[in-house]
Amino acid sequence: MQRLAGLGLLRTAAPPSAVPPSLRALCAAGALPGGLSVALDVRPDELLGPLCTALGGAAVRLRVLDVRREPPELWVRHGAVEERWATPDVAALVTHLNRCFRDAPGVAAVARLGVEDDGCQLWCVPKRVLAAVLGEGLLHAENAAELSALGKG
Repeated sequence: MQRLAGLGLLRTAAPPSAVPPSLRALCAAGALPGGLSVALDVRPDELLGPLCTALGGAAVRLRVLDVRREPPELWVRHGAVEERWATPDVAALVTHLNRCFRDAPGVAAVARLGVEDDGCQLWCVPKRVLAAVLGEGLLHAENAAELSALGKG
């Protein structure tokens, strides 16, 4: 908890506890800046706007050109590039966003923390501290391999 606070990754001081809370619990409680608690049945097209806002930087300029249900797909434009993203679920959306903005300065990386309090917990971690939180074992995400590749950049 102290290290997270030292990195500026806690919105509020957590109440003292005998057992440190997990990142999932902190995210669900609204204590992580960039944290989102998402309904389990949310569609990727419904989540794209709030998630891009939380990512910041160039991500806020991502535009949706079309949404297809069968097969589930988003047609997007970022800068001059238009792409079709297969998006059957939130995990696929997160992967596409992390890939799309891998080298974009000022855009956070999305960590999938897992389910807590009946919601999928996502955390938009600033890339400037991503290597530190991964290297120090502070971040155990479902998409850890994806984040590790981003943290090296």
